[in-house]
Amino acid sequence: MDNNLLKINNLYVEYITTNPVNDSKQVVHAVNGVNFTIKIGEIFALAGESGCGKSTLARTILNLEKAKSGEILFKGKNILTFTRKELKEYRKSAQMIFQNPYSSLNPKMKIIDTLKEPLDINTDYSDIEKYNIINDTIKKVGLDIDIINKYPHEFSGGQRQRIAIARALILNPELIIADEPVSALDVSIQAQIINLLKTLKNDYNLTFILITHDMSIIKYLADKVAIMYLGEIVEYGTSSQIFVNPKHPYTKALLSAVPKLDGTKSDAIPLSGDLPSPTNLPSGCKFHTRCPYCMDVCRSCSPSDKEVFDGHNVKCFLYLNT
Repeated sequence: MDNNLLKINNLYVEYITTNPVNDSKQVVHAVNGVNFTIKIGEIFALAGESGCGKSTLARTILNLEKAKSGEILFKGKNILTFTRKELKEYRKSAQMIFQNPYSSLNPKMKIIDTLKEPLDINTDYSDIEKYNIINDTIKKVGLDIDIINKYPHEFSGGQRQRIAIARALILNPELIIADEPVSALDVSIQAQIINLLKTLKNDYNLTFILITHDMSIIKYLADKVAIMYLGEIVEYGTSSQIFVNPKHPYTKALLSAVPKLDGTKSDAIPLSGDLPSPTNLPSGCKFHTRCPYCMDVCRSCSPSDKEVFDGHNVKCFLYLNT
């Protein structure tokens, strides 16, 4: 039996923006030939700097952004070819937890209305059935049912994020995309939300796509990890493969910036310059403009995907001839 929930094949996403300097149109190459597979019950992490294409990729998986080409196969069916009716059904199965709980909840709606709205739109349940679902879901995220008659401003940031998670769970989805789910929270609250996500995954066999730039969160939560740079996945593998034996220079640089728990510092790997603009992608390997190991071939040719170990892939000329 195929245990794959989501499979991405050669996905490209582009959109047009206006240059504020000269008012000219320019193409943003947001996602460039991405491939990966997520199995049922996995936490799959997308890591990389801001601007690398993580959130655009996630929004495209939910069909909130339009793909230029490629496939997004959910349980074997390409969502890019879905009819409006099929897309409505798909969105019951794929939900999103947004970064900022302050802006993702409607301040004018009581919590019961926020949680009831998806049920009103997508189901024919009676009011009693809807209340029971809301009650069960609130308990899943560690809150008491008496919160439902309050407004978002009456809660702390951590409580609001729990409510946002409850809203994502309310339709019993199979896939949840968590886009920087703790970055807007106080450090003291972050661990609680991270542990909640792990508990939900284990208790209900949920599948998560976790988007974050925080490698320490990924190490704790993720089963599989994909490292993104300028819209490409430059390294992919299990969490242990990425953290114990990273291959790509960019992955090594990201990991070298993670503080160690014993107080010692990692030997930081220097990266020259900033992330290039996705409107003007470098030739050859997209990382060559910042790579400390850049060779002549990197400037003119794009490396192919190389499997260096079982399920551990890397795009880098350092490994293509080994």
